[in-house]
Amino acid sequence: MHGPASPGWLLVALCAATGAYCLLRMRSGVEEQRGAAGGEALMGFGMAAMAVPAVVFSPPGWVWPAYAVVFGAAGLRALWAARSARHHLHHAVGAAAMVYMAVVMAAAPAHGHGHGHAHDASGTPVLTGALLLYFTGYVLLTGVRLVPVVAVAGGGAGADGRAAAGWGDRPELVRACRLTMAIAMLAMLLPL
Repeated sequence: MHGPASPGWLLVALCAATGAYCLLRMRSGVEEQRGAAGGEALMGFGMAAMAVPAVVFSPPGWVWPAYAVVFGAAGLRALWAARSARHHLHHAVGAAAMVYMAVVMAAAPAHGHGHGHAHDASGTPVLTGALLLYFTGYVLLTGVRLVPVVAVAGGGAGADGRAAAGWGDRPELVRACRLTMAIAMLAMLLPL
């Protein structure tokens, strides 16, 4: 990722922490949670690695095609999983965004950012603009959904007397995790 080092390191820390939380969620007793958490951990750590400031570490040229292959496979897996749970469509869009960023980064040293892409009138690549709109909408929608869940989520038992889910299965934490990654994705897409 190109840009100043300080925000880059903050983005690395945020994405790595989110990836670590998602790894912990993989210990859930709910199979669906484990599968989603694995994909989200991959995304968090992949975003952390991609966000390392270029002034500190410029990866070799083979890294970007490898990213494209890994996240392309993750996107196909998410599309397959979307048959049973629609939130996997968001994972597929996130994986597609990672593939797109990897392709742009692979082309950046030779061609510079933005060359060879269809642009709108402001000079922003059309695909970058579409992804920015998607993730902005996702952040706003998830933020709105998070507020009522947090207000209801106190206490150790639900209104029906059942025990509350483990901390890794709490819906407000899962949403906060996804919200964090969507915000980080916006930060990574902006410089493109």
